[in-house]
Formats: sequence, C-alpha cells, structure tokens
Amino acid sequence: MTDTLELDALWEDFHRAVNMTSQELAAWLRVSDADEAAEPLPEHAGSPTGQHVLAILQKRRTDLTDDDIEVMYEVVDAVDAQADVENEPEAEETRRRHQLMTLGHDPLRS
Repeated sequence: MTDTLELDALWEDFHRAVNMTSQELAAWLRVSDADEAAEPLPEHAGSPTGQHVLAILQKRRTDLTDDDIEVMYEVVDAVDAQADVENEPEAEETRRRHQLMTLGHDPLRS
C-alpha cells in the first residue's frame, strides 16, 4: 500500500482531476451508455473505469483499496496527459471531452 504522504497527495490530485460530483458522473455514465431502445441499469452504466471512479468518489480515504489507488493514479495520469493537447478540431475535441467525462473530468470546468 502507499505511504500516508503519497496517499494524501494522490487523494488531492485525484479530486483535482475528477471535477464532477458523484451524481454528475453517475448521470453522465447513464446518458453516455444509453441508446434509442434502452438505458442500462445504473450499476452497469459506463465503462468499468468510470464505475470504479464513481465508487471511489463515494468512499472515505481510509477505505481505499489497492485497486482504488491504481485507478486513481490512472485517472490523474490520463487527465494530466490531456491537459497538454491544444487546438484540436471540434469533433476530436468533443470526443476527447466525452472520454474524459467518463473518468469524472469535464475539461470545460478547468
């Protein structure tokens, strides 16, 4: 497991990167996974990573597992990597925004 100082820094970085509330993320996962015929059950909506981020948002820091910590690092790295991308065509920008929102980050809020 991660030491306390490293976990504190990760917790702050994760909550900086994930700028959507758990309610907003849950709603986005349902909408992004819905089609004309059906909407998935809330606990099955979105990607496994999106569902894991949602679960982490509902936990206390002391309840984190090693899997949670791994996902938190992945999310922080993914969001930080996207911050360097500039001047994309609008369609690509929208696609990238939707991918980031699946991780709980809305780049329009940055």
